[in-house]
Amino acid sequence: MARSQLLLRILQVLLLANLAAAYTKLSEESLRAIPGPGDDFDIKTGKLLSPILIPRVPGTAGSIAVQNHFLNFFKSKLPKWNVELQNSTSRTPVSGNKEIPFVNLIFTRDPPWTTPGFSSRLTLVAHYDSKLTPAGFIGATDSAAPCAMIMHAARSIDAALTAKWDKMQADGMDVEFEDQQGIQVIFLDGEEAFKVWTSQDSLYGAKSLAAEMETTAFAAQSTFHNAISTISLFVLLDLLGADDPVVPSYFKTTHWAYKKMANLEERLRSLSLFESASKGASRRVTASFLPDSDKKSNRWLGGAIEDDHLPFMERGVEILHIIPSPFPRVWHTREDDGAHLHIPSVADWSKLITGFAAEWMELEGFLNANHTPSNHDRERKYARVPHANDKSEL
Repeated sequence: MARSQLLLRILQVLLLANLAAAYTKLSEESLRAIPGPGDDFDIKTGKLLSPILIPRVPGTAGSIAVQNHFLNFFKSKLPKWNVELQNSTSRTPVSGNKEIPFVNLIFTRDPPWTTPGFSSRLTLVAHYDSKLTPAGFIGATDSAAPCAMIMHAARSIDAALTAKWDKMQADGMDVEFEDQQGIQVIFLDGEEAFKVWTSQDSLYGAKSLAAEMETTAFAAQSTFHNAISTISLFVLLDLLGADDPVVPSYFKTTHWAYKKMANLEERLRSLSLFESASKGASRRVTASFLPDSDKKSNRWLGGAIEDDHLPFMERGVEILHIIPSPFPRVWHTREDDGAHLHIPSVADWSKLITGFAAEWMELEGFLNANHTPSNHDRERKYARVPHANDKSEL
């Protein structure tokens, strides 16, 4: 291992330790304040989900329509987020000499006092493209529903981010040395294979974006040396929306984050804030989405599912992969459509991802826009976080 890579790895380990210490659990009051998606997840008329439930193969009109859906949502509902499109083209096994366009969409919100290169980012990710075959394939779990979950999470914490950061500035904190944690949403194009999954025919958008972020350098005095090093945790959602999912913990280095999300799920269930908990008996012994909190050290076998995280993981990014194993029954069939989504589970995942993002961003006391933070909230210290710098188709 090169000296520079070794140093980067050491600094990343230190970063994860600091992040684990800074992660702030939400109170019961705040958990109850996490909104559900309501009618926005209606498969016919829902403002978030239904526009994504169409075929959206890269380079097609459906793909462009979904891109516009994302752009219009952020520009109209979340105007404080920075919007960026990252474009690439590639030939595929079915396109001959024709270059297929791929468009990744990146939405970012950093503390208002930061400049590029000084803020790390929790990064929520899903792919939005759908498979070319079978004809008319929708991909509701793969990954229309995960995209809608992330949209809901971003919308649900936006006012709280504003309230927290406004309060920090109003309280006269030396923000230059305080909270430097932002948040980023990435919707990736071209995850699916056009013919048969191989290292060449897959992950088109992810490979392009990871390579570009690696070469996007910041000023020498910046905390982070390039764009990819700002990713504090890459949370990849995929194949979510079927009933009774089982999501293992895939990576030992981010098992602590998995445990935080699993604990959050347990607390939401204990407060009867999950819809799936009251919708009939589970077929499994446990109804938990995330059952691996107590995974033993001898169970880490090194295997993982090939997915959009790979080009980022190869560049040292820490990954929390939220994908069920086994895959949903409808995987890569025409039945992976809106009618086969388990909407209570979709709503619960939305709350869970929202809560995880709120805890990561330390939004305790700010989730209710009309809520006045308690004395405890006012006295909280906002810790600055220093930073360094196969989804197999079986």
